[in-house]
Amino acid sequence: MVSSLKLASKNVTSPLNQHSIRLAQPSDLPDIVNIYNQSIAGKASTADLESVTIADRQDWFDEHLTRPNRPIYVVTNTQGSIMAWGSFSDVKNRIAYHISSEISIYVAAQFQGLGLGSLLLQWMLSQAPQLGIQNILALIFGHNKPSLALFQKFGFELWGRFPKVCDMQGFTADLVILGKAL
Repeated sequence: MVSSLKLASKNVTSPLNQHSIRLAQPSDLPDIVNIYNQSIAGKASTADLESVTIADRQDWFDEHLTRPNRPIYVVTNTQGSIMAWGSFSDVKNRIAYHISSEISIYVAAQFQGLGLGSLLLQWMLSQAPQLGIQNILALIFGHNKPSLALFQKFGFELWGRFPKVCDMQGFTADLVILGKAL
């Protein structure tokens, strides 16, 4: 439950004591990049079509580490392995958008189907108000039915749709914007 997750500060153990959620640390970047790269081949979770390197993602990661209102969280198991990660990012880099954030969640392939996406999304929703986030946007491909279902389960609604905006090399994808006002 979110209420039991809220009790701890930066390192939180789920009620089942099988997973912890904590803020990302510099040493987590290789695992975050690995999980992200796992999602590329499926062409359902990112518009990147080729693997990224740690160097490619370093500036993005460093910016999140230095901005406490745009954190990256990681879900670890009892062995300390990163199973999933999620981030809050700026919608646009203009000051008036500070009350809104884009959310991203990625689960390692070997840990999909265990409810980690729900666990992490629930945690991030509970953290958003204290980060000054009033609106959360999820940008999801129209063909990514599991992600659409996950966010809709947590009360996200259709806020926009951009038809056929991504050339996924083999098909053209719609981009769906789901949103939730907190």
